[in-house]
This record gives sequence, C-alpha cells and structure tokens, in this order.
Amino acid sequence: MPPRYTEEFKIDAVKQVTLNNYSIKDTAQRLGVHHDSLRTWIKKYDSPESLAQSKISDTSNAEIKRLHKELKRVTEERDILKKAAAYFASHIN
Repeated sequence: MPPRYTEEFKIDAVKQVTLNNYSIKDTAQRLGVHHDSLRTWIKKYDSPESLAQSKISDTSNAEIKRLHKELKRVTEERDILKKAAAYFASHIN
C-alpha cells in the first residue's frame, strides 16, 4: 500500500514547485514521492481558491495553538486558586 501524505505535506510540496519555481522531478525526488503524484497535487492545489483555503487553514492552526496555550495557562491558574482557597478555608477555624 502506498504511503498516505497529509494535506499540509501536499500543499507544502506544491508551494515548493509553484512559489519557489523548483522543478517537479527534483522536488519529488527530494521529498521521496513519485513525480506523477506531485503533478496531481499541483493540479488539485494550485488554484487561487485552494491557496486561500490553505492560508485560512494555516491561520486557523496558529489560532488553535495559541488558544491551547492560553487554556493550559488559565487551567493552571485555576488549579492554583482552588488549592489556595482550600488551604485558607481549612485554616479559618
């Protein structure tokens, strides 16, 4: 069974050819994919709509990562406050 590549990998491979003007054969060889696969990806992803979608996807991924970091920080702060509240509540009497 041939290997499966992520959409991100395919889009990055297409960008190497379309934006950086690398040859299809050299790029395919460097990435370890068949040049016909890369040609197919170019046909699929080299349109203004697909590039716009990939930019939205990149932006969404960055926002998700940022939100995960913020959630982790806020969760840690909440846990510290819970422990402090329990500590002070136990020492009131």
